[in-house]
Amino acid sequence: MQNWQSSAFMVSRMFRFETAVDKARRDLLRTRLRETNTKASPLLRALRGTGDEREAPLHVWALDGAGDLAGGLVGHTWATWLHVTYLWVAEHHRGAGLGSRLLAKAEHLAREERSCRTARLETWDFQAPDFYTKQGYEVVCVIPDYPPGITEYTLTKRLLR
Repeated sequence: MQNWQSSAFMVSRMFRFETAVDKARRDLLRTRLRETNTKASPLLRALRGTGDEREAPLHVWALDGAGDLAGGLVGHTWATWLHVTYLWVAEHHRGAGLGSRLLAKAEHLAREERSCRTARLETWDFQAPDFYTKQGYEVVCVIPDYPPGITEYTLTKRLLR
């Protein structure tokens, strides 16, 4: 055990650790991780240079008669996946099916125009996990206490034609 401790100490003495936010280093790290992942995964390697290589934004907006925002969905598609990042409906429009229609429109666009086969999203326990399961989504991950006192759910859905 003594050798392990001393060698771990020696390794850590060879590096200086910094904690400053550094966008240039972040970008370099992202590039190097992408290169490492591409080298390690034939599937990721096959994506390089195709239309699926980059995320493509997907937004759906619902405007009321006055042109004000009644609801919206913000997400992106990547590699045959739709990722819903935000879905929101104004309180006075809730319960009328607007959220379902926004989600259905995004799923349709993703499936028909971008060849997506699956959708994913995250939601908290006080938000809308029941809403999403009613739309055909299945819970694939539950993270309790993220943040403390709140449970986060990850859900997915097959986008069938």
